[in-house]
Amino acid sequence: MQSSSTPQGQRSSPNRVIYCINPECKQRENPDNLECCQACGTPLLIENRYRLIFPLRPLSEGGQAEVFEVEDLGVEAATGERNKVLKVLEKNDETLVRLFKQEAEILRKLDHQGIPKIQLEDNSFAVSLPRTSKRLRCLVMEKIEGENLQDWVEENGPVSQEKALDWLKQLVEILDYLHQHQYFHRDIKPSNIMRRPNGQLVLIDFGTVREMTQTYIVKIASNREITGVYSAGYTPVEVIQGKACLQSDFYALGRTFVYLLTGKPPWELPEESGQLNWRESAPQVLRPLADWIDYLMASSPDQRPLNTSFIVERLKGKTIKTLRSPPIENRPSTRLLIILNFVLFSIVLVSGLLWFQRQQENQWQVPRQENSQIRNY
Repeated sequence: MQSSSTPQGQRSSPNRVIYCINPECKQRENPDNLECCQACGTPLLIENRYRLIFPLRPLSEGGQAEVFEVEDLGVEAATGERNKVLKVLEKNDETLVRLFKQEAEILRKLDHQGIPKIQLEDNSFAVSLPRTSKRLRCLVMEKIEGENLQDWVEENGPVSQEKALDWLKQLVEILDYLHQHQYFHRDIKPSNIMRRPNGQLVLIDFGTVREMTQTYIVKIASNREITGVYSAGYTPVEVIQGKACLQSDFYALGRTFVYLLTGKPPWELPEESGQLNWRESAPQVLRPLADWIDYLMASSPDQRPLNTSFIVERLKGKTIKTLRSPPIENRPSTRLLIILNFVLFSIVLVSGLLWFQRQQENQWQVPRQENSQIRNY
């Protein structure tokens, strides 16, 4: 999404093109010496500081948001990075606006090398278009140099086992940080993972991130409607049903590595009873790594790893030669979870009954003491 390999040549052209932010404009490319779009009259300098120099998604894609690489001409950028990323929400749908604001708030809170940074307080704003009441909500964030993993595989072919294990460790470590802050991504896929030139991976597109709050848990328990997210081949059933959990990220992560190791998207591979048959398309992958990937993308959340710490601990310091298959026998089964929940409920119920019995006894003791005092009097 934030790959910079393509636009580099264009930015070095003597007659550089800049883009109009208006999604309804018929001719969005303009010479960089103009102040307003020659087709629709929209100012080309956004917030008096940003110029759109290249779209990072096809403008004809027709999605919910457009993403541009922008040049920051503000005073604050003079000593820092001038090139950044501008995300523009095209629709003013109530849910989309809420998620857009939520993305900005979450990125401000997080500080990790594997997550895009937002450094300025005024990085979220709205742009009014001329001769219309439409307003475009905008978010400026760090530009990640490099390319996403989907493009990387298309250019280089499937990754080696060694590289896959390295990337798996990096992504689990990023998820560990995210999950410790009670956030889960909900839309992990190859195109949402960037690789910097130094090999560092970065998880991007936080528009679908959700916080695991008590309110969210209550909504799931009561089957109340929750905004769902769907990326074909990578999204588990519970997310589509609006019941995403921390383990949902593991499923998408496992499916991502199927693509990275086979070069084929999950929907092109055979699937039976929720189990993706991918190993024949990657015969070079040794069993321990393959077992970990299947473990991550088990069809049911309670058959996946319990948490990121469990994965980090077992992958730390391991190489392809020393990696061992996950202890699948320790998976908490649905039946076991039901039994544990029943036991906990029984303990709470018994404790409540004992407390109620003590309260009743205390209430009877008070009149008895009063009657005893009356008799003595």
